[in-house]
Amino acid sequence: MSSSDSAELLGPDGPFAREIPGFAPRDSQQQMATAVAEAIAERDCLIAEAGTGTGKTFAYLVPALLSGKRVIISTGTKTLQDQLFHRDLPLVRKVLGARLKASLLKGRANYICLHRLDQAVKDGRFPSREQTSQLHSMRTWAARSASGDRAELIEVPEDSQLWPRVTSTADNCLGADCPQYGECFVVKARRAAQEADLVVVNHHLLFADLSIKQEGFGEILPGAHAFILDEAHQIPELAGQFFSTSLSSRQLSELANDTLAECGAVSGALAPMLAVIEAITPAVRRVRLAFDRLPLRGSFAQIAATPELMHELDALHEALSGLMDALVLHEERSRGLASCAERARDLLARYEKVEAHDNAEWIHWYELTPQGFQLYATPLDLAPPLRALRDSTHAAWIFTSATLSVAGRFDHYTRQLGLDDPVAMSLPSPFDYTRQALAYLPRGLPDPNASDYTARVIAMARPVLEASRGRAFLLFTSHRALKLAAELLRDTLPYPLFVQGTLPRHQLLTEFRAAGNGVLLGAASFWEGVDVSGEALSCVIIDKLPFAAPDDPVLEARLNAMRESGGNPFFDWQVPTAVIALKQGAGRLIRDVSDRGVLVLCDPRLTTRAYGKIFLQSLPPLPQTRELADVQAFFGDVFER
Repeated sequence: MSSSDSAELLGPDGPFAREIPGFAPRDSQQQMATAVAEAIAERDCLIAEAGTGTGKTFAYLVPALLSGKRVIISTGTKTLQDQLFHRDLPLVRKVLGARLKASLLKGRANYICLHRLDQAVKDGRFPSREQTSQLHSMRTWAARSASGDRAELIEVPEDSQLWPRVTSTADNCLGADCPQYGECFVVKARRAAQEADLVVVNHHLLFADLSIKQEGFGEILPGAHAFILDEAHQIPELAGQFFSTSLSSRQLSELANDTLAECGAVSGALAPMLAVIEAITPAVRRVRLAFDRLPLRGSFAQIAATPELMHELDALHEALSGLMDALVLHEERSRGLASCAERARDLLARYEKVEAHDNAEWIHWYELTPQGFQLYATPLDLAPPLRALRDSTHAAWIFTSATLSVAGRFDHYTRQLGLDDPVAMSLPSPFDYTRQALAYLPRGLPDPNASDYTARVIAMARPVLEASRGRAFLLFTSHRALKLAAELLRDTLPYPLFVQGTLPRHQLLTEFRAAGNGVLLGAASFWEGVDVSGEALSCVIIDKLPFAAPDDPVLEARLNAMRESGGNPFFDWQVPTAVIALKQGAGRLIRDVSDRGVLVLCDPRLTTRAYGKIFLQSLPPLPQTRELADVQAFFGDVFER
């Protein structure tokens, strides 16, 4: 089929307009479908920024299904992945009459591990009746499930402490040596993916697989003719995670615990191993205690400047080496001990990589949690490994999102990904922003660094919320500001108040939608991937421009490198990154052709600093006002309809 066929199928005389109730042909959707078809056919690199409402999912699914090629589609979240596979893909296949094999593939932690489930049952130690009940539900469900995908088991919460005990990791999986290998859900899912024409994955799995494949450990995903990456604005940050080497206190503790369990199952193994196993946990604890004098995250240089911490890290390295040496002596006695020995070798190699902090091409840093720590080595520049990865696939690469450009340019995005000469297009949203929306830039707010800034924002927001009758998101750039806003609004707001952190995100959104006039306070995770269409969300208030936190050691190292090479890190990196984040937050407002609402941008720097124009030029073409009366008139008009 020619590249124009996809556009015709999505056009006014095509089957989608005939067969799907409410389907509206869109020029931007048809243009994107044509571009995707051409990119797949020519194995090109395409950047397609598609404004909200373009219908980009159909715009890439139709040419992908018509291509006759093996295609991998990757999404930013598991929620979108499930929606794509279970809702959108079946609909498009039905309309097209496409007969091909499609597969859904997630990371191994999403599938119950039958071997570890059996181990948990035999262990029998659970801290609560609730976990005992959850384990019973898991056993019953696992016996009848065809996929083993934990998303099916809604009775057990996603954050249950039992899930890590009954799912596997790359570290503790026994692979072909597992007694349950023949029934393994992960193996079945991967086998289905290898046989499929179209595979739906998420970015975490995609980069985990491709980065592992680069190191020669084998291939999870089948080789593909084309990769289509939806929510592609997330790729730079995620790629940084998967090209990093890391070592965590949790990995070390799990190795010690698993070794102890394996020794218990091998006659005579425990006595000679016990001392080296028991050396790990206190060594990990002493390292974490020595970290207490340092910030929650920072560069390895801060570790190197703390003699006590370096001493404890050396002692941990010695303890890990001792455990590995002991495991090597016993690894032939069982499959489990052999697996533990391999894990110990890997963790030692990781330790040496993250500790070698004199390599200028890598950023060596740490991050602390209340009980643990993680050490990292992250590439300073992601462009070379990403370029090498794409070149190795000999495939088409298609990046799409509603937020990839900055003031109409893609330079920032292409530079990060090492895209030398991509085809790039920006497709406008079909929404009528001049009629549907209004941007309010209030007067009189102080500098965002002022001590009373959040209190002043809330005072400004009260008459806006009165005009909108609630039905609002307040998005904050920090959890500290969010907590203060919650204190200021609690018991004084005549609308239901929903605060991030008080309930799981999906439950908060469900209750917010049901309330009809709620006010939701959210930080980072509510700036994107949240879809509330209709009157329940008619106002989005953003407290500050979302510049990245200055305590990020990776960002600090990259900005320093840019400065040393003669660049301007603020305008070349910090502003573009913040623009993309602001576009995501603003994109929560208008989700449908019938939506109407007001976007309130509180940060006075939008009008007092020269770079404010870059932010405003990057947003959809909303009419702007600085007068509260215009906001009140807008909502007065909305409620009269």
